Amino acid sequence: MPILKEQVIEVIKTVYDPEIPVNIHDLGLIYDVDVDGTEVNVVMTLTSPSCPSAREIPASIESRVMKTLGAAKCLVHIVWSPPWGPHLISPAGKKILGIGDEAPQGDHGMDGDLNPTER
Repeated sequence: MPILKEQVIEVIKTVYDPEIPVNIHDLGLIYDVDVDGTEVNVVMTLTSPSCPSAREIPASIESRVMKTLGAAKCLVHIVWSPPWGPHLISPAGKKILGIGDEAPQGDHGMDGDLNPTER
């Protein structure tokens, strides 16, 4: 039975960055999901190249998609362009993080830092 893109997205929404209380989809880390029958390809980024969960997050996606949806294959591709920034966070994610929608999009001089006051 073919897997639907929407099903993959629902599974991805169960994966969290261990340091941020928002799922990786609402965090804006998922750039594309492609499904071909029972094979899944996910294109994503991380909050930074030095993300301590750089191996854990893609492995969680792969295992959960394969176990939950019965995918024959799930490959996660990490890309750095376009770079991640807080402007990619969904409205639901911003609400959880207490980030207002009034902030302008683009480079805030925060280098992707969600809470610059803790620097």
